Amino acid sequence: MRYAIIAAGEGSRLTAEGIPESKPLVRIQGVPLVDRLLRIFMSCDATEIVVVCNEQMKDVQDHLLSIQRNGLDGQSVPLRFKIKTTPSSMHSLDALSEWLDGAPFCLTTVDTIFRENEFADYVRMFEKMMANDEGDGLMGVTDYIDDEKPLYVRVDDQYQVTGFYDEVHDCQYISAGIYGLNAKSLKTLHACVQRGEHRMRNFQRALVTDGMRLLAYPFSKVLDIDHAHDIEMAEQFLKA
Repeated sequence: MRYAIIAAGEGSRLTAEGIPESKPLVRIQGVPLVDRLLRIFMSCDATEIVVVCNEQMKDVQDHLLSIQRNGLDGQSVPLRFKIKTTPSSMHSLDALSEWLDGAPFCLTTVDTIFRENEFADYVRMFEKMMANDEGDGLMGVTDYIDDEKPLYVRVDDQYQVTGFYDEVHDCQYISAGIYGLNAKSLKTLHACVQRGEHRMRNFQRALVTDGMRLLAYPFSKVLDIDHAHDIEMAEQFLKA
């Protein structure tokens, strides 16, 4: 399985609240966010992990280069990374797309916090879906809402995704920032970029418009690290 991490955000809110580290290097349970994802992906049989970080994060670039050369906790990591400042997460995915074409991939942002056992189950279901051609994507969702601007996800009785919305629209779930997609999705991504679209949510809407078969996979709880207090929340969540 190939994995991708978007780590190109500036983390300006964390900086403004006194957190000195670049967001990918913020520590949860003593482990940098990016290292946590790399370790989890390796435990889920990663054949390749690709990361995009911005040009201003020299500390992140050096950290990734060290892992690429020396491994992580004694384990070699099949890591490639790209240094590029992008205007949105959607453009960050586009920057990685040359390394993602040709086979399914799983994508998250660097600050996505989830329970590891749930993620392992999600990956197994995604691999099964792709092997049996049962859909074009498996979108992580959650009914835990602690996001300033959540993306609401409407699903039918079979957990088929029927729409993505900025408002509630009687939706039970929001996007969890965990995406499993086949390579066909990149055609939609490139079209979004060419049209001048921004934001990952507009790409997700375009997937539905283009007739992609997306299923929702419910996670019990997923957190993002946007503010200083989110760090403590994540610590408590993972201890529970």
